[in-house]
Amino acid sequence: QVHLMESGGGVVQAGGSLRLSCVASGSISSIDAMGWYRQAPGKERELVATVSSGGDFFYDDSVKGRFTISRNGAKDTLTLQMNKLKLEDTAIYYCNVLQLPSTFYWGQGTQVTVSS
Repeated sequence: QVHLMESGGGVVQAGGSLRLSCVASGSISSIDAMGWYRQAPGKERELVATVSSGGDFFYDDSVKGRFTISRNGAKDTLTLQMNKLKLEDTAIYYCNVLQLPSTFYWGQGTQVTVSS
């Protein structure tokens, strides 16, 4: 099993920055892809960004050029640097990992609120 703990959420003014972190523990040697999702009030959870074990990155169009996802070599820490935050970025952000062969784990979520 894999346990995920997120941190770094908070309240920030539009245009500001936040850095989210996700620390994984447990069976981390079998972790493959890692990513961030978010869920705004009244909306479905959506993919924000992912990084594969091979270092391939994916970003949703809405965050390209503003957010940067990264992971350390030990696969136990995932970060999301969020710059130029917009009101529409307000959501609960969740860390997600794929444990091989096919099990997904979720963190408890961290709230990001962007104010005007």
